[in-house]
Amino acid sequence: KPIALHELLYPLVQGYDSVALKADVELGGTDQKFNLLMGRNLQRESAQEPQVVITTPLLEGLDGVQKMSKTLGNYIGIADAPNEMFGKIMSISDELMWKYFELLTDLSAPEIERMKTGGENPRNQKVNLAKLIIKDFHSNEDAQRAEDEFNRRFVNKEIPDEIKEMSLAAQTYKLIDLLVNTNLVASKGEAKRLIEQSGVKIEGERVSNGQAKIKINAEKSFVIQVGKRKFLRVKGN
Repeated sequence: KPIALHELLYPLVQGYDSVALKADVELGGTDQKFNLLMGRNLQRESAQEPQVVITTPLLEGLDGVQKMSKTLGNYIGIADAPNEMFGKIMSISDELMWKYFELLTDLSAPEIERMKTGGENPRNQKVNLAKLIIKDFHSNEDAQRAEDEFNRRFVNKEIPDEIKEMSLAAQTYKLIDLLVNTNLVASKGEAKRLIEQSGVKIEGERVSNGQAKIKINAEKSFVIQVGKRKFLRVKGN
């Protein structure tokens, strides 16, 4: 298989960073091991003490397959709101949950092993994981509120207390256009797919007709739900 020029130059250029910085230690993911070791080789050739290389395991994203990446959309952002963090963490698989405990919490290996073999409901373990992570980036109070909100929305099937509101011109809209115009979805294609998969609700009622039209008036607002976590209250002006 041919090697492209940029594939040849990339590890050399990255390795030369270590020479230019006279690095003592370089930290990177296991996927960067070759490039990190190239830095050691170039340092030797430049009469420098080779750096210490420390690699860390890669963290799979929410899909449990590819590494966590904003580009792939399978990530939990450190600036995400507590409710968003909680919902994302609760969506991961039971198997992936243990790797998150290992890499994202301060629990020791023996503690995690006891949790694995203790017979606790995996859902409860996942709640514990979500709260541990949220308190690191927010607070214990935020973590508890996020759990309460999650239970209200997904266990008790209630509408959240706080919902973003938007005012639109009082008229009749195609539901697909309404979802796109309110930024609940990125495209008409996505809107159509979600509607056909019963992923859209109006005032708690599923809508499965892709040609549905919604009348907005100034007298009464209504709540649109897309998927499990997106809510918007719409009213006319």
